[in-house]
Amino acid sequence: MNPNLGQRIADWFETHWVTPAYSGWLAGGLSIFFFAAATNTMAGWLYVISGVMFALLAVAAILPERSLRQIRITRRAIEPISAGEPLIVELVVENQTNQPKTLLQVQDMLPYVLGQPASTAIELIPGQGSYHWVYEHPTQRRGVFRWQTLQLRTATPLGLFWCRRSQTAKATAIVYPTVLPLNQCPLIDEMGRDVNVHVQSAYRAQGATEGVTRTLRPYRWGDSIRLIHWRTSARYGELRVRELETFTGGQEIIICLDTEMRGETPWEADNFEQAVIAAASLYFYAVHQNLQVGVWTAATGLVKGKQVVLETLAATSATEERRAERLPDVPLLWLTQDVRSLKALPDGSRWVLWSSPHTASEQGAIAHSGLVIQPDQPLQIQLQTSV
Repeated sequence: MNPNLGQRIADWFETHWVTPAYSGWLAGGLSIFFFAAATNTMAGWLYVISGVMFALLAVAAILPERSLRQIRITRRAIEPISAGEPLIVELVVENQTNQPKTLLQVQDMLPYVLGQPASTAIELIPGQGSYHWVYEHPTQRRGVFRWQTLQLRTATPLGLFWCRRSQTAKATAIVYPTVLPLNQCPLIDEMGRDVNVHVQSAYRAQGATEGVTRTLRPYRWGDSIRLIHWRTSARYGELRVRELETFTGGQEIIICLDTEMRGETPWEADNFEQAVIAAASLYFYAVHQNLQVGVWTAATGLVKGKQVVLETLAATSATEERRAERLPDVPLLWLTQDVRSLKALPDGSRWVLWSSPHTASEQGAIAHSGLVIQPDQPLQIQLQTSV
């Protein structure tokens, strides 16, 4: 018989009924041997031995399935971590009967990208009691991982037959990309200076009108109380609020990760992971420099806020379909492996290009307004070098 077929048959019996352990096969063989000897010799004591052994086998086949009933497993929320840190997973196994549960094995069926399933052995759960299982699992890569299957397994009380049943407890683990500490980053620093110059010139062009009252209008539900012009409101007998001139354009750095699926220049896996790390590192460097910054991907569009950005970068992939609107028509920081995409960037943009066999022949024609990442040099050092 095909070994894989035999294993599948054994797994089917174990998950739907029971499957004999080695000792179960041995006890079954001895029972048949004693019964055959009894029929040949007509000795009563052999019939008694075989009958007792068959009875034990029947009890051992029924009790494991019963012992797995009325056991409930719940899962605590998993805190997000960064790549390289261990996942801390916490589960609670509850015994909802008045009888104790003994000799259980619990397996948490992790996604294959995280590694082998985690398992633990439980000696005893008292009646109406619970068992807290906390374990750590190492991570090497970023991502959003989801799984839900837990398996309970036992051969109690005699160890002759194994029984396994599955339960569902949904889990979501978010592993953020690594954030490299940067002491300096000329790409961000130059863009920040360009933004400040642009903002100052825009302010001069506006005639310093920010915060100046443009007009008065009737009060609408939700307007801030501080905008009410009390003198005019008293004159007209109704609340009037001020509308202010504000200037908001050109004050933000947008880090764009080129995640749109392209058949002719696909991302290399290692290069894309480096690009995600670079996007996270550049974002937090800009935040520490008190710059307004956001991250753009093809699937999500522009996102802001530390947690939202980290979750977006954890979930992104190199083959996303374009769901977002087109790129903002402002200077961008473009992270890509496609050298041809640099030609379509808005004026004043910067870029980070990962070299590959697809782009090596075209790198000589690009303008010197960005950074070409070399795979044989540390990424952290390259991000801190001058353009």
